[in-house]
Amino acid sequence: MRFSINVPNFGDFADPRNVATVAAAAEQAGWDGLFVWDHVLHRQHQGRPFGDPWMLLTAAALATSRIRLGTLLTPVPRYRPQQLARQVATLDHLSGGRVIFAAGLGGPIDDEYRSFGDAAEPRVLAERLDEGLQLLTRFWSGEPVNHHGRHYEVRDVTLLPGSVQQLGPPVWIGGFWPRGAPMRRAARWDGAVPLFETARHGHVPDVTEVRELVGYVRRHRTVEAARPFEFVLGGATPPEAAKAKDVIGPLHDAGATWWDERQIQTGPDLDRLLPVLRRVEAGPPAL
Repeated sequence: MRFSINVPNFGDFADPRNVATVAAAAEQAGWDGLFVWDHVLHRQHQGRPFGDPWMLLTAAALATSRIRLGTLLTPVPRYRPQQLARQVATLDHLSGGRVIFAAGLGGPIDDEYRSFGDAAEPRVLAERLDEGLQLLTRFWSGEPVNHHGRHYEVRDVTLLPGSVQQLGPPVWIGGFWPRGAPMRRAARWDGAVPLFETARHGHVPDVTEVRELVGYVRRHRTVEAARPFEFVLGGATPPEAAKAKDVIGPLHDAGATWWDERQIQTGPDLDRLLPVLRRVEAGPPAL
């Protein structure tokens, strides 16, 4: 099992220097990854400064040499696929092939889409997500792309350089369980990053629900696996190693392959550097 640290892209973490500090500390303490949020607007947290996630991850890449880096998660329908492909490929080169790309519809929908006059119907966003993901992987290949789809058109375009990772960065898909559609989408890619209706951000999911989700995704895996499929769970664990093991051990047994350490979303320390840094320096939970 691998372990990552998760921080928002606002508050103290809007400053790339703070994200670089956390990334370097995480690598030193033995964590395997650092993931940041990708919000342009979140009215629940308005009044705080927000940083661009790709600039934050650039700072993290320059401060590290080993840990994996990415967003949890990027709302692909909010971006132009060609712009996003360039950003991710550039970060993949800068980091030496350490990018993981997590994608979804994002949210809150009203904040992230309607506030800017963008379409926000879930069906349309889902179509743009699926079509956008296909375009991203083709752009990352460095090969010529021609595409005429429902939402995007590309005419004889080759974006160079492609990604460092030969198959492109691993693509993880997020969504709420027990909704089936996002987990069926995840089954077509490289990993699932579920949130649970019964355990929101920062809260540990119920092991029975995790078993059900893992079984559901595995039943819908119809592609031949080019790399291992990841089940990425997250929450806030107790600082005591034995208690953390009691939390994560059953989830690992149920199929989780990554644990993403997260602050409670409504807590006072969500966007503050020092409490997160203390947790990072304590090291990942031990199984």
